[in-house]
Amino acid sequence: MDSFDLTNHFLIAMPSLNDPNFSKTVTYMCAHNNEGAMGIVINRPTEMELAEVFEQMSIEFGLSDADQQPVYLGGPVHRDRGFIIHHPATSWESSIHVTSELAVSTSRDILEAIGAGTGPRESLVALGYAGWGAGQLEQEMRQNSWLSGPASLDIIFRTPAELRWQRAAEQMGVNLSAMSSDVGHA
Repeated sequence: MDSFDLTNHFLIAMPSLNDPNFSKTVTYMCAHNNEGAMGIVINRPTEMELAEVFEQMSIEFGLSDADQQPVYLGGPVHRDRGFIIHHPATSWESSIHVTSELAVSTSRDILEAIGAGTGPRESLVALGYAGWGAGQLEQEMRQNSWLSGPASLDIIFRTPAELRWQRAAEQMGVNLSAMSSDVGHA
């Protein structure tokens, strides 16, 4: 089987994808290899703001406006764990460098830095992640559940969450609103 690497790409849910975890989502792919794939949904803000996370973890904050940043639902796996996509890709206690510009960190020290106003310039905090076993994502791609295209810092950090799904597809020249979500009802 030919393999392809979707690390540092967006997975854009096709309109026909009805899975409630992924309907109309954009997932930033942090890792993809023969063992499986991991991504973080970047367009599902929760009602929670970062201030609540800081309070729950007894982290001092208030030196930046980051405390009003929404916390995202990153996916259905380990919803009790936090994942921070950030730019620039500086190192924290627990970081995966996806590219020279982007990293994903899971350690307390980055949250403390964000709370103190000394963290990365841009960040997206999510609870949970999306995971696929070996070959699972490739199978879903063959079933036309997803579009994939290069990730964009602009879409991750500077585009309003409610526009990310459409904009990620438009970046690839695809108009999702022209596609039907119901087979036979174009």
